[in-house]
Amino acid sequence: MNSFTYSYPVKVYFGEKAAKNLAAELTNAGPNVMLAYGGGSIKKNGVYDELIGILKDAGKTVTEFTGIMSNPTYAKVQEGAVLAKENNIDFILAVGGGSVIDCCKIISAQAKLDKDIWELEYTDHKQPTEFIPMGAVVTAFGTGAEMNNGAVITNEEKILKSALWGAFYSFAILDPAYTMTMPMKQVISGAFDSLSHSMETYMGSPREVNLSDEINEATQRNIIRNIRATLKDPQDIQARSELIWAAAMAENGILKIGKATDFQCHMLEHQLGAYTDCNHGQGLAVLHPVLYRHMMPEANHQFARLATEVWGIDPAGKSEAELAEAFVDALIAFIREIGLPTTFAEMNISADTDFKAIADSTVLTGGCAKKFIRDELLEVLLECR
Repeated sequence: MNSFTYSYPVKVYFGEKAAKNLAAELTNAGPNVMLAYGGGSIKKNGVYDELIGILKDAGKTVTEFTGIMSNPTYAKVQEGAVLAKENNIDFILAVGGGSVIDCCKIISAQAKLDKDIWELEYTDHKQPTEFIPMGAVVTAFGTGAEMNNGAVITNEEKILKSALWGAFYSFAILDPAYTMTMPMKQVISGAFDSLSHSMETYMGSPREVNLSDEINEATQRNIIRNIRATLKDPQDIQARSELIWAAAMAENGILKIGKATDFQCHMLEHQLGAYTDCNHGQGLAVLHPVLYRHMMPEANHQFARLATEVWGIDPAGKSEAELAEAFVDALIAFIREIGLPTTFAEMNISADTDFKAIADSTVLTGGCAKKFIRDELLEVLLECR
């Protein structure tokens, strides 16, 4: 295991009625609060009324920032930052899933800057140091975005879906009951994103057995089991609570302790999203098996371990290469079982999409078992059609 320092700033309130802790947290916030959310589903399921009541009882002046889209744009970030400045916002309460939570991380930073944050991070190679404090209420799980300070933002002008770095949340409220009205399609694609995060971390280095990876194996088994349980009974709140915590585990740094992570599949999917605005979890489901076949034989040792330790494949009489193939086959079968797509055509992504531009603009990651070149990433994309 590599050397590491571990410290994490996000306080987690987990479980049903976890929002009861919000009032105490608000005592540390200033009077002007931005309530940020997406398309308004929180007004249909009662979460909005509950949170507004808590905010009003705490004596806060509330400014609402709405309409954050599923792939948040840089223009939306700037809109939020302007609103925060105009209303002297002291605290941001982000309510939703990864898109809302990511968007607010960068609003928090941009509102404190005179300079464009994209230019600051990508031209000056500097990070923001001042932020509006924030809290998150998770109503859609999968990304684990509430557990880190990275955000994935689509810059439509540059045709880039890229990482920006903003603030950590002071606290996160994870109430599985808040997720029970999520559309099942969103539940499954979000949970697959959690599985992808776990695999992307696992496939990094070091590649020999280590404690972080053994915890990761348990997390993957948990996600697989509870996706199946949720599909069997969508009202199984115990399965839902396991999935919401697994999503957090995949991104709270614990699985990454002592690891250099992979995330090449994520980088490729991000650029696919920049060009097509596709569903993130679905894009990952299509890309992962194809990319993983291209990672053979470099990744076979880890693939073989996933086959036995996560997917329960009997190793008797099988070579490492055969176990690696069996792992990818099991992953494909699971993707089909849970109703996720296996081709871009199933996602209504046109065959004449500019896949070369996507490959050419994809970030190449250092932790991947295979050092991809852009031409091979283009092959992966074309095979996914």
